Amino acid sequence: MPQLPAPAYPAEVLARLEADAKEVIARYPGSRSALLPLLHLVQSEEGYVSRTGIAFCADQLGLTTAEVTAVSTFYTMYRRRPSGDYQVGVCTNTLCAVMGGDAIFDRLKEHLGVGNDETTEDGKVTLEHIECNAACDFAPVVMVNWEFFDNQTPESATRLVDDLIAGRTVEPTRGAPLCTYKETARILAGFPDQRPGAVEASGGAGAASLVGLKLARGETSPHARVVGPRGERPRDTAPEDAAPHDPSPTEHLSSHDAPQQTSASDPEHPAGPAAEEGE
Repeated sequence: MPQLPAPAYPAEVLARLEADAKEVIARYPGSRSALLPLLHLVQSEEGYVSRTGIAFCADQLGLTTAEVTAVSTFYTMYRRRPSGDYQVGVCTNTLCAVMGGDAIFDRLKEHLGVGNDETTEDGKVTLEHIECNAACDFAPVVMVNWEFFDNQTPESATRLVDDLIAGRTVEPTRGAPLCTYKETARILAGFPDQRPGAVEASGGAGAASLVGLKLARGETSPHARVVGPRGERPRDTAPEDAAPHDPSPTEHLSSHDAPQQTSASDPEHPAGPAAEEGE
């Protein structure tokens, strides 16, 4: 059935968004290049990209609503329906999955009583499985409003969502302090994070991300373990006289461990030079 025209924003909201949109559009030599940040801007108002937000973006940029809709439905960071204050995303791509991401996602679905891309009844948490967040060295990773929570387990992830729902302070493993989804959307629209110390807390790469560089430079022992066993605080180096890591038969090997034998270094599976055909 045909839809009625999208309702307009209240006058005071429209005036505020128009002023913000003017600032965003001025950053670009071509106005339509401002569409992505404008979609984040309207998302910061309602928590998702509504039909009203689509119409607003179209009016500001001289586009059709069909053009704006095509972009807003292409990128997964734009919500298409109301969502929670906290977007909890569980990475279920290959490495996170085998390290426990699938188990975390299943536990949270059961614990919260929601499915993928669904929101709890109190409007606090929206749960979804997400694609790779380029944090494989900290797998399995959970993100809340695009902030990292590394090396998670089903138990730690359950505590995390319980704290979010209860309103307790939650600190990301690395990066800026946590804020609501609407506040995150405004930052993604290109407006500065005004919270004291938030920008400085953004930091850089974590120790696990840098260990390869350190090994290449000879700055750490070749037997250094990248991340300590689960439940211990991560460390990026081991004592120089430490013995190579010898995992027990029950330990799950991963990229968190020191390099393992490959076919080129395993005497039982030699990989010599390829022979010419017939030799």
